Amino acid sequence: MRIGELSRETGVAVPTIKYYVREGLLPAGRLTSPNQAVYEESHARRLRLIRGLMEVGGLSVVAVRGVLAAVDSPEPVHKVLGAAQHAVTPPVGGDPGGLEEARHAVAELVRRRGWRVDLANPSVEAMAVTLATFRDIGHGAFEEVLDDYAEACERIAHADLEFVGRTAEVDRLVESVVVGTVLGDAVLAAMRRLAHVDASARRFGTGPS
Repeated sequence: MRIGELSRETGVAVPTIKYYVREGLLPAGRLTSPNQAVYEESHARRLRLIRGLMEVGGLSVVAVRGVLAAVDSPEPVHKVLGAAQHAVTPPVGGDPGGLEEARHAVAELVRRRGWRVDLANPSVEAMAVTLATFRDIGHGAFEEVLDDYAEACERIAHADLEFVGRTAEVDRLVESVVVGTVLGDAVLAAMRRLAHVDASARRFGTGPS
């Protein structure tokens, strides 16, 4: 298909497609003349992936580039998932008081749950900063529910991998794992808020909101 057809099929404007090609997010089309190129269905699929990561996942061009590099990696799926998580985990900001104690609390949670997680994983630091912030603003008791959160997250993680495990093709499996990491966070955040509304209504006796 020509670039105009690719644009119509995916809903991505032609200048944006050209920008993605320049940024290395989308492979260039196959040249048929000095000024003409044709694109395959694989380009349309990659464009939809880029659009989803940016528009729903909220990722920057740099983060999307890292995610796509993970998708295209020949590494085993487990390593690809780790690379994708590193790409989509934003740098941690702030230096709240009690950070070392919070890091210890996260490390203890990992140990207690028997998780096979490297403590250098950026999500470990992100969680430690969040817990330290809870303590800073006088809500350190939140840590009492960490194991409840962990149990729920374990079930979610198993559900995620059961879902993507239905895909037989390795490249689609890797893509599903990466997309699930990014877009699954958006689903989880929205569903958690809906569950909060329901729990509040049931506990405090109000109607739907």
